[in-house]
Amino acid sequence: MALAKQTMTDEQRKSVALEYLKAFDNGGVTSDGGSILDLFSTDAQVYFPKWGIANGHEEIGKLFGDVGGPLKSIRHDYATFNWIFSGSDTIVAEGTSYGEHRDGPWRAGVPDSGAGRWCDVFEIRDWKITRVFIYLDPDYAGQDTARYTWLGEK
Repeated sequence: MALAKQTMTDEQRKSVALEYLKAFDNGGVTSDGGSILDLFSTDAQVYFPKWGIANGHEEIGKLFGDVGGPLKSIRHDYATFNWIFSGSDTIVAEGTSYGEHRDGPWRAGVPDSGAGRWCDVFEIRDWKITRVFIYLDPDYAGQDTARYTWLGEK
């Protein structure tokens, strides 16, 4: 891990996290036309449920391809985000999303137990994401009813 070269404010870290989320909504392309991977340090880590931890650009690219491949579209509800700032390199974003998975559409709150609510824990230094752990239900279309019988009862 590289030593910090400059101090960032919480708002600057938030701007990097927002650029990352907006790039997801834009098929992995940032606002300046670059790759979402450009937002990460070369030794970054990303965690996604049911996938595990990806280390470095190559593994992160594989994770994003695996996770994003079945998505036809995704949109984050930016106006309703909750941000938590730690006063260090760590910030937390909690929010909702909606879109369409190959197995069907989803929207946070429809049903209330369904996918679309998420929480991301970021570490951002020197304008690069060094770590993001993503916490959400990856069963976007709510089809995992065999293992969670109460879902089929609703």
